[in-house]
Amino acid sequence: MIRPATPADVPVVHAMIRELAEYEREPESAKATEKQLHEALFGEHPAVFGLIAEQPRRATASDPDPTGCEPVGFALWFRNFSTWTGTHGVYLEDLYVRPSARGGGHGKALLAELARICVERGYERFEWTVLDWNAPSIAFYESLGAVAMDEWTVRRLSGAPLHQLAASAAAPHNVG
Repeated sequence: MIRPATPADVPVVHAMIRELAEYEREPESAKATEKQLHEALFGEHPAVFGLIAEQPRRATASDPDPTGCEPVGFALWFRNFSTWTGTHGVYLEDLYVRPSARGGGHGKALLAELARICVERGYERFEWTVLDWNAPSIAFYESLGAVAMDEWTVRRLSGAPLHQLAASAAAPHNVG
């Protein structure tokens, strides 16, 4: 089952972000706090949106008769904009399904819900990045019809270079 994230989901989303960072071999890079996630998702001006994948709770030795559902995956996304199509799109920042729940259709269900949002809202693009060594994910995305944008290279400015370039900017003016 896929549903919108709620404020109560922030701790589990935060935990899964840390799990994703471990999987992507960059645990030290996952610095976002629960407070930052809450503000981004549910603050006065939300800039990010979230979906939660759930499955029925499983019986354990400590809870042989569980009730309800448990989060097993998430997708965080935001709107982007194409000057070429003149429409918004969805940019998927993170997609993660816990290893114990993989193969259960949760990843596809999260992507299908985001595709539905695109179509319903008239968005013409649904984009994301994937690490070039992540063969299982690449194969999964290709099975859905996603194509690699090999002619495009992602660039990132952060840390000291970001601050150096910002310092070279002219005096601030109202730009948005």
